[in-house]
Amino acid sequence: MPPKDVFLAEALAEAAKGRDEGGIPIGSVLVRGGVIIGRGHNRRVQDGSVIHHAEMNCLENAGRLAPGIYREATLYTTLSPCSMCAGAAALFGVKKVVIGENRTFEMSEDFLRSKGIEVEVADDAECYKILQDFIKDHPEVWDEDIGGH
Repeated sequence: MPPKDVFLAEALAEAAKGRDEGGIPIGSVLVRGGVIIGRGHNRRVQDGSVIHHAEMNCLENAGRLAPGIYREATLYTTLSPCSMCAGAAALFGVKKVVIGENRTFEMSEDFLRSKGIEVEVADDAECYKILQDFIKDHPEVWDEDIGGH
C-alpha cells in the first residue's frame, strides 16, 4: 500500500525507479506550494557517483533556484538523510524535511532541527520495506553507500 501522503508516494516512486535501474532504492521530491519542483533518486550505482544520494539528485534536478523558493519548500525523502544531504538542505534553507522512515538509518535529524528545519518522520512501511529488501539482496552496496555506519 503506498503512503497516504501524495508527495511521499512520489518519493517512493522515485525509489522504485532507482531500484529498477539497478541502484539503491531511495527517492526524494522537493515541493513548493503543493507542486513538485524537483525529483530524484539515489544514482550512486548507476552513475558511479559519490554524491548522488536521492536528496542531492533531487536538488540537482530542481536546478538553480532563488533562495526564497527553498525557504518555502519541503524536501520529502524515503530515508532519513545523511550528513551530506542534511547539510545541503540546511545550506539552501529548506523549511521542512519529511522522512519516510528512519528505522534503517538515522544520522542528521537533530542537525536539521538545530538549523530551524521542521522534521517529520512518517515511519512508512513501504519506504522501510523497499530498502530492507534491497539490503537483504545487496548488503555490500548498502554498506558502501552509508560509509560503514
